[in-house]
Amino acid sequence: MPTLQPRDLDDGCPDSAPEQLQELKHDGSVLAIAVSDDYIFAGTSKGEIAIWSLGTYQLVQTIQAHKRSVLCLFLTEDSKYLFSSACEPIVSVWCPKTFNRLYEIYSTYDVGDVFSVVYSPQRETVYFGTQTQDIQWISLKDPARRVAHDSPNHPDKRRHRFFDSSTVGGTSTPRRTEDHYALIPRAQTVLEVDQGAVRQYAHYGWVFCMRIVKGPAVFVDADEEVLVSGGGDGTIKLWRLSDDGPEYDDTDEKVTGDIEELMVLGEDDSESVMSIAVDGSFLYAGKLRGIIELWDLDTKQKLRVIKAHDGNVNTLQMKFGLLWSGATGGSVSKHSTVHYSGNTNGTAENVSQKYQCLSRWKAHHAKILSSDVATHNNDELFITGANDNTVRVWRVNCASTQTDDGVGPSEDMMITSLRQFVSYKTVSSRPEFTEDCRKGATFLGSLFKRLGAEVEMLSTNGLHNPVVYAKFSGKLEPAEKRKRILFYGHYDVVPADMKGDNWQTDPFKLTGRDGYLYGRGVSDNKGPIMAALYAVTDLLQAKALDSDIVFLIEGEEESGSRGFQDTIQKNKDLIGHVDYVLLANSYWLDDEVPCLTYGLRGVLHATVCIDSKHPDLHSGVDGSNMLSEPLSDLTLLLSKLKSSKNHVNIPGFYDGILPVTEEEELRYDDIASILMRRNPANGPVDALKRSLMARWREPNLTIHRYNVSGPDGSLISSHATANVSIRLVPGQEVEDVITLLKEFLREEFAEFESENTLTIRIDNKAEPWLGVPGNYIFRTLEEAVMKAWGPVAAAAEEEGTNTNGVEVSLPVNGTNGELTAPRTRKPLYIREGGSIPPIRFLEKEFNAPAAHLPCGQASDAAHLHNERLRVMNLLKSREIFGTVFRRL
Repeated sequence: MPTLQPRDLDDGCPDSAPEQLQELKHDGSVLAIAVSDDYIFAGTSKGEIAIWSLGTYQLVQTIQAHKRSVLCLFLTEDSKYLFSSACEPIVSVWCPKTFNRLYEIYSTYDVGDVFSVVYSPQRETVYFGTQTQDIQWISLKDPARRVAHDSPNHPDKRRHRFFDSSTVGGTSTPRRTEDHYALIPRAQTVLEVDQGAVRQYAHYGWVFCMRIVKGPAVFVDADEEVLVSGGGDGTIKLWRLSDDGPEYDDTDEKVTGDIEELMVLGEDDSESVMSIAVDGSFLYAGKLRGIIELWDLDTKQKLRVIKAHDGNVNTLQMKFGLLWSGATGGSVSKHSTVHYSGNTNGTAENVSQKYQCLSRWKAHHAKILSSDVATHNNDELFITGANDNTVRVWRVNCASTQTDDGVGPSEDMMITSLRQFVSYKTVSSRPEFTEDCRKGATFLGSLFKRLGAEVEMLSTNGLHNPVVYAKFSGKLEPAEKRKRILFYGHYDVVPADMKGDNWQTDPFKLTGRDGYLYGRGVSDNKGPIMAALYAVTDLLQAKALDSDIVFLIEGEEESGSRGFQDTIQKNKDLIGHVDYVLLANSYWLDDEVPCLTYGLRGVLHATVCIDSKHPDLHSGVDGSNMLSEPLSDLTLLLSKLKSSKNHVNIPGFYDGILPVTEEEELRYDDIASILMRRNPANGPVDALKRSLMARWREPNLTIHRYNVSGPDGSLISSHATANVSIRLVPGQEVEDVITLLKEFLREEFAEFESENTLTIRIDNKAEPWLGVPGNYIFRTLEEAVMKAWGPVAAAAEEEGTNTNGVEVSLPVNGTNGELTAPRTRKPLYIREGGSIPPIRFLEKEFNAPAAHLPCGQASDAAHLHNERLRVMNLLKSREIFGTVFRRL
């Protein structure tokens, strides 16, 4: 075997090949493989079946099985029959021990090539899929279907209306014949398919693959056999099998057997289904361009789209607890799968949640067209065949053992995805990272799609980063009864200054240390997005997602959400109605107590400009008390905005601000007392409470910076600007404050009687938001937080440490000094001084209540150096989102 070639996909899958035991050469392409306890059977492009001993790998026999290429080999589970089909309208049945040809089966229709064959042991019936888009069947034990070897209906005997048509002289072209035709063994029995045992147009494309499985879904009995077929039309179909044949008005002839369509998965998009594997109620479909789709047969939901290879996925096998795939690029991959441990009740506790590419290797320098799996002498074997005329045998012992890479027994797929997500430098505020932002959006969209979502990239124009839209459909029927939850987030990040020793590690390479994950955006907001996304996949896999979950992940939140509102309004029909809005874009008050955020301040950014009619002048040559200086005017004007104690002087500015309620007052008392108990240096309590209220529920005006024209020196600048921001609180309307600000500045400036001109530009605005802590979405969040974090907090208190391993003071009984029982407390309901522009917009646009779950700790250092997120917080957030998505 030559040295491994570079990987097909750069997805982090290990490039490790197992031990190759044998390479078996032949003189024709290997299109089909079947393996018994004793032999490897390989169907070739020369119409032969080559047979090797599984023990010695010696060539035992070569059978001329068909006239043309063998397309399918199927060995029954009890190794009683080996079926073969080819580029001809005949199916052969062989004894896999004596190699005798037991049956020859043909259809009276001109079916072309026969691509797939399966067998029902319960009915002793053969089903085969054809080039003419049919599925046909015949019972091996039906005496009425036995015919003579020289039957005139045999494809070799009957006249073809096109190929056997006569020329002008009255003669027809002789049929093709070759020497090897005579080498095909004579069958013991010939069977002719009944004309009624045909399901025409079973697919609107060639029937490439079929399987018979028992009880794959809840709507059939556990022991009932179901036929699964995949076609060139891109669909997967499930068929119920019956012994009774179809009824026809024009004949009294009894047809044995029938198939009834139960389910159609996928769309008729010509994305051919080349291979199928079934694991319980989960179905894997290998398709073109390296795609493997995962379907839940119980809910008819597409759970995931896996990009496994670059080439078409021609072969899928389910064995040893893993999914094995081979593709036209010559690569083989093994993936961890959904499989049950113990019972099969389908609960999340019993379903493996990991879908990982465990390894991928270059098995052939050609197109892999076939594969099979086997166990021999305690060795687990994976066997591949390709059009390089070789069969390769790989020892894959302990294939299901997951490798340890430092995050539990095997790194969770959520963390793997987060690792990739963080690697994209999605800095929206700097034009040099525009391409990185687009790549990050593409990655996120592809991830959503692989996990089963409908995905669109939304944008009003090319000036802004796209908004990633993804919808996961719930299983509740009819669809009109489903709730619809909108999760908002952002994939852009603030810059990461790597000068000096600001960052201990590469900010765009996720690094684990001391139970934390470090990297730019890991806490704000990429980690919470991954937690919400994988919470949805947990529910899909557990068949517990009733509601529709819509993700809107924007790319310019750190730059004021430019273009976001226009994009959402333009695509409102696509997004549809919304019942609840959920986001996770902030942090706890400290590192210990989980929080829920119910209020955010709004923001108004403005630029105040003063311009002179003169150019820049020299202060000595031209300066005098008769000249109005822009910077002096600006300084004097801005001084009018505030007075002592930071009181804003704009008339009407404080009108409409909501008074403090008794409930809110108690909430601040609770927060202040907890923060004081954990860090007495924050006190006294009254001062801390006042500070929180000033930052969370009171407005403020800030002058940020001055800018002037001209170089440094003794100049009178002709142009002076200042940036001003106003933090707004509920009760203040943004547009009203804009009007008040402009009127105030213009009136004050007019009193200067200056020769200069005043311009006021509004750069950005966001409304304040105030949720309702007692409503249904907050109650659901509260219960989920208590469920997820309560036991952890209680355990920490019992051990005398908090969840960070820091000593805590345990509550004691005042009379005997015994420890009191720990209790699960509710999360703190908090407000924040910062602003998230889209939250109030989404709430108003969709007329749906919003809630905010802070995922990170106060020490996460978002926007700062060494941004981090605790692994426990990430996992707990995933759990909380799962509970909320399930209950809402």
